[in-house]
Amino acid sequence: MRVLITGANGFIAKNLRTHLAERSDIDVVTFTREQGNDELNSLLKSVDFIFHLAGVNRPEHNDEFKIGNTDLTHVICSIIDRLGLNIHILYTSSIQAEFDNPYGSSKLAAENILKEYSVKTGAVISLFRLPNVFGKWCKPNYNSAVATFCHNIAHELPIQINDASSRISLVYIDDVVRDFIKVMDSDDVVMAVYGNVQPVYQLTVGELAEVISAFNQGRTSLITERVGEGFERVLHATYLSYLEPDKFSYPLIKHSDPRGMFVEMLKTKDSGQISYFTAYPGVTRGGHYHHTKTEKFLVVKGHALFKFRHVDSNDYYEVSTTGDEPMIVETVPGWSHDVTNVGNDEMIVMLWANEIFDPENPDTFTYGLD
Repeated sequence: MRVLITGANGFIAKNLRTHLAERSDIDVVTFTREQGNDELNSLLKSVDFIFHLAGVNRPEHNDEFKIGNTDLTHVICSIIDRLGLNIHILYTSSIQAEFDNPYGSSKLAAENILKEYSVKTGAVISLFRLPNVFGKWCKPNYNSAVATFCHNIAHELPIQINDASSRISLVYIDDVVRDFIKVMDSDDVVMAVYGNVQPVYQLTVGELAEVISAFNQGRTSLITERVGEGFERVLHATYLSYLEPDKFSYPLIKHSDPRGMFVEMLKTKDSGQISYFTAYPGVTRGGHYHHTKTEKFLVVKGHALFKFRHVDSNDYYEVSTTGDEPMIVETVPGWSHDVTNVGNDEMIVMLWANEIFDPENPDTFTYGLD
């Protein structure tokens, strides 16, 4: 299939082009504001589907809304009609089309032109009235609070909030692109559908700023937000996309002593923390027990001997593991434990604890195993 994308240098178009480039069955041609009607005419002769994403949403003069949104749509439909073609057009409108303002009126007028084109030619059209779209590559300090906040916070710049309680509705770029491609691939599309991209995230401007700020602070505190699913997952990905390459890495604190070193890597709000430590040959670390705290150890390099002793019954157990044969060794409440490097090289061990270390309540009590 050969598809045309108008407004090909825009935020949504860049993401759509990237997704389509991952497919071998799609040939993409593009149209931008730098090109003229003659080139548009040539492009329209050879395409099977149109993503009409071009538009103006922040002009210097209000008459540019009509030129960029309404007039270009009229030109596209007129050319297709004159060529006697029948091409499915997907158009990115806006929820502002429901309101009486210059931008919304220009989008509504474009919708009506597309509906007339559909009635006259029998062509399928798909209209998406989108709320605010966010995600990677959205231009900051332009027309998106998410992009501006992510950019400024990632660059340690101040943000301006006029009304923290103001509510906004957001959709994520990957969800938008997913639904666009679904329409393109579908053989059963209803005409003049107002596409409803889901999920729609609703929150206040103040809440948005707080979450993004927490992402940034986590690079110092090591405490990660709950970024595994839902809104925080996609917002976190968006925030990271605004980091400059020299911020792709950040240092950790190394605690060293004669035994080796200990480094905390990541802390969570409700699922503990991840660390790693090293031990030189013959070094033993640990020698304590916990009442409630639990841990999982993974030797990634070297040869370790874990020893356990029950603090009440005095029962004893030991297990040997190496980095060559991955094995989780788990500490159990009420059993004292230590680990000794019984190899000839430095040992490296990953460690997950089910809670963030609290120096005021460490739940760690010295107890010898010998």
